[in-house]
Order: sequence, then C-alpha cells, then structure tokens
Amino acid sequence: TSAALALLCSSAAAMVIWKWLVKRQIQKKMEEARRTQDDGVKKMAKAVQQFREQVPSVQTDAILSLPLLELAERLQEGSLSPKTVLYTYLEKALEVTQQTNCLRHFIPECEEQLQEIQRQREKGLLYGIPISIKDHISHQGHLSTCGLVQCLDTVVQEDSVLVKVLKRQGAIPFAMTNVPQSLFNYDCSNPIFGQTLNPFNYQKSPGGSSGGEGALIAGGGSILGIGSDIGGSIRLPSSFCGLCGLKPTAERLSQWDPGSVCSHPTPVPCALGPMARDVDSLALCMKALLCQEMFQLDPTVPPIPFNEEVYSSSAPLRVGYYDTDGYFPLPPCMRRAVRETREALQAARHQLVPFSPPGIHYVMTELFLKTFFADGGRAWLDVFTGDIVDPNLKSQVNCCKIPRLVKKLLALILKPLQLLLLLKLKNVATISTCRSVKEMWNHHHQIEVYRTEFIARWRELQLDVVLCPVLGPAFTTGYPGKLLTAISSTMLYNVLNFPAGVVPVSTVTEADEEELKLYRGCCDDPWDQMLKEAVAGAVGLPVAVQCVALPWQEELCLRFMKEVETLSREK
Repeated sequence: TSAALALLCSSAAAMVIWKWLVKRQIQKKMEEARRTQDDGVKKMAKAVQQFREQVPSVQTDAILSLPLLELAERLQEGSLSPKTVLYTYLEKALEVTQQTNCLRHFIPECEEQLQEIQRQREKGLLYGIPISIKDHISHQGHLSTCGLVQCLDTVVQEDSVLVKVLKRQGAIPFAMTNVPQSLFNYDCSNPIFGQTLNPFNYQKSPGGSSGGEGALIAGGGSILGIGSDIGGSIRLPSSFCGLCGLKPTAERLSQWDPGSVCSHPTPVPCALGPMARDVDSLALCMKALLCQEMFQLDPTVPPIPFNEEVYSSSAPLRVGYYDTDGYFPLPPCMRRAVRETREALQAARHQLVPFSPPGIHYVMTELFLKTFFADGGRAWLDVFTGDIVDPNLKSQVNCCKIPRLVKKLLALILKPLQLLLLLKLKNVATISTCRSVKEMWNHHHQIEVYRTEFIARWRELQLDVVLCPVLGPAFTTGYPGKLLTAISSTMLYNVLNFPAGVVPVSTVTEADEEELKLYRGCCDDPWDQMLKEAVAGAVGLPVAVQCVALPWQEELCLRFMKEVETLSREK
C-alpha cells in the first residue's frame, strides 16, 4: 500500500512539474514574441526619425487629412512622393499603436516594396498607398499568428494572393494588425500581444476580429486596411470605430492564403474585404483588386471586373428596411440610426419598403452556431492545445468543454424555461451538434433552403438593397466574449453570403444614453441586461447602419453605402 501511495504521489508530482515546464515554455515563447514586436517598433521609430532629419519640412497633417482618392491622385501625378507618404503614415501608426496597442508587427520590407513600385513600368491604382493587413493574412517572411502560441514558430513562405495583387497595384503593406485569439471573438485581445483599445475611448473595444485594423485606421495610422469577416469581423470593428467596411460575397476576392491556420471548411464562408474612412476608398480598393492579376493568380475567383457604371449610377433605389431582427434587440441609438437614414433616403426620392428577415432565432442557433460547433466545438478547442486561453474567451471555451451528455441535459432543462419565461437560449452550451455525416449534409441543405427562401422574399418585394441595423455602439472591453449571440445583425449575411457594408451616420447623444436606461431588450433577461451594461457610457461614439445587396452585387452595395454616407454628411 505504501509503495502504491508513493508511486501515486511521485506520479502526481511529476505531472505538476511537467505542467509547470509546459507553462514556462509557453511563457518564454510569448515573451520572445513580445521582444520581437518591441524591437520592430524601435527599428521603425529609428527609421522614421532618420527620415524626419533628412526631410524636416514634411506637412504631416496635410498628408494625413487627404482622403484616399485625393492621396492616390497626388501620388499618381508626382506632387507627393511614395516615400514621404509611407513615412508620414509610419510615424502616425507608431503614435496610434502606443495609445491603442493595435499593431502586431511592422513590415520592414515596406522599404523594398517602395523601391519595387518605382521600378514598375505602369503605376497601379494604389501606387504609393501604405496599407495595413490583418494578422492572419499571409505576408512572406512574417508570422500569421491568430493570437496563438502554436503559430509563433512558423514563418510564412509566400504572400497570399490578395497581398500579391495589392503589391502589383503599387500598394505598400507596412503593418500587420492585432486580432483576438483564434479570431473567434469580436473583442480584440490575445495572451501574446494583449488588448487593443478603441481610439475614441480607451475603456471601449475596437471590435473584432479585425479590431487592430479598426483601431489603426480610426486613429489615423492607416488609410486603407484589409480585414476578414465570418460573423461580422469587418463590419463590427467598422461600427465600433466609425469606419466604412465591406464584407463582399466570399468568393468575389481570392481566399488563397498559404499561412492561414484558423480556417475550416464551412458552409458559412469567410470573406476578405476592405476597411477605410469613406466609401470611395472601399470602391477604389475593390476596383484595384478585381483585376486580371487576381483572376490569373486564383482561377477559382470569377473573372468579374469592378462595374463602375453601377457604382456611379444615380437611379432611385427600392430599399427594404428593418430596425430589429427580433432576436437580439439593439440599443436605442442603433435603431434611431436606421430610422433617420430611412427618412433621409425617402426625402431623396428613394422608395422604402418594410422588410422582415425570416426566422432569425432559427438562423442563429440552428444554422450559424451549429455550423461552427457541429462537432461540439472540438476543432476549435484543438487550436488552444499548448496555449493559454485569453480571459475574454474563457466562458466560450468552458461551454465547449461541457460533455455532450451534460449539454443535452441542459438543453432539455432549459427548453421548458424558454417557453415559460420567454427566454432566448443565447448560450453556446445549448447548441445541438451534428451527430453523423448525414446530419451534417442535412444541415448544409437547410442553409441552402433558407437562402432560397430569403431571396424569394427579397424578389417578391422587388428590392434592390436592404437597410438594417448593425451591433453597436462600441462595447466596453471584455463584454463581447460574454455576448457571442449579440451578433445576429451581422451573422445573417454571412449565412446568406450576401455583400454587406457598414457606414457611420451619427454619434451617441445624451438623449440616447437616457433612453438606454429604459432599455429592456427582448424580455429583460440576463443577456439583455449585459448588453445594456456593455454599451453604456458611449456618448460621442460612432453610430452606424448596415447596407446589403444580393450576391455578386458589391458595386450596388457600395453605391447604396455611398448614398447613405452622402445623406448623413449633408444632415
């Protein structure tokens, strides 16, 4: 007995030591990554200082205030040099990341790209434009981390197709921006590089998962960025940070990316798209990307060039609208934004038609969340192997760790309560999984059936576009991880794979904040109360709306966004 006890104690001690060694190894890797990040910042600061000494007369504010179209024009005609513009934005990015921690890494090869564009025979549409890219988008010679320790050892060997095309169009990728761990959160923090803050209010989140992009562009440290979106990851940071952002039809831009570790085949596809300060910038970026170069590099992308005629049209539009999807009622200011935009569009002689998206509760739980947690979240949990879980993800991770039998019991217990108390089951713990391949095929089929039904309703009303709300204003940091299902407003258009964009139209007023005190949400349940806490204290922060078109109609979506932007600026 004593021998068995000794063996048990020594085994337990060995296990404790082993766990400590593993944790220590993880900590060392994280510290090394942070050191590399700090060294990169110091080197870039030194390069900026040297440029400043060589060219002391640069009018920094004048350059930073130029809209993208005007900046591109100045660079094309030669009245501004690409080097001056690059170092102006590098200097500003250093300042913004010091305040918000939005950068994961500078790209020192931007100097080489600067030389390269001057050797090109023709100036591309983005000639000399500094551009930032989201952490997981592959750039040769750099990491694609997704905020995960396991990705700190693998340097990407080749640029993604999108980065290649941007470079061919004369753009200069100069920075990679921070993301939430595993990308599956609309806050922006990970254990390696820390929490990114909203430049308008440091208590608030910039959104996610393209949160580093949101903070950098909103802070003025980048004029154009590339993000990705699988549940709102371009549109939510755009909403939280007062930017314009477009999630295209997923296959419109190349997805080919040799270094991406966070992608899984799914019937709800991820889309890459642009983020910027105005709609014209998004249109220019799409125009530059939708070129022969991309169609040749990635033959899976339909060769559809940008349709300028549709984008610049001024014909009246037939606009469907709604201010709530009935699943997760949004704060009063977001509904006000839809109402005021609807009135402005009506006054501008567009035709407005009430539209109600069908079955959002079913879409959220049975189609969207079931897609990602079809295996009970096991594939997602695997990415955290040998990692420290970010505190903002702990509640989601813990829900996925609940054994399947316990989840089934939970669902059975909570279902009667849902009917009794009108509670919406807004927790990943209660999501049913796909138990067989047949069930998975059926699940994919259900998504197709829903898309068909949605398009039929759209066609019935003869709509061109739809105006609807987007989640906002910016949440206090830490709250997005507790309210995963609050993203129903954006998630819908990932399930449908429709192009959808966000445009800022207003800011939170004192009156909005007063009205928020009376907010009861759907049924004043704990999630509604949490949403109220998350958005409180947002006076002065941006308020946006969402604009949607049918698949492959990005130009029409952008044209509608431009109309909304113009009317909101006139107001």
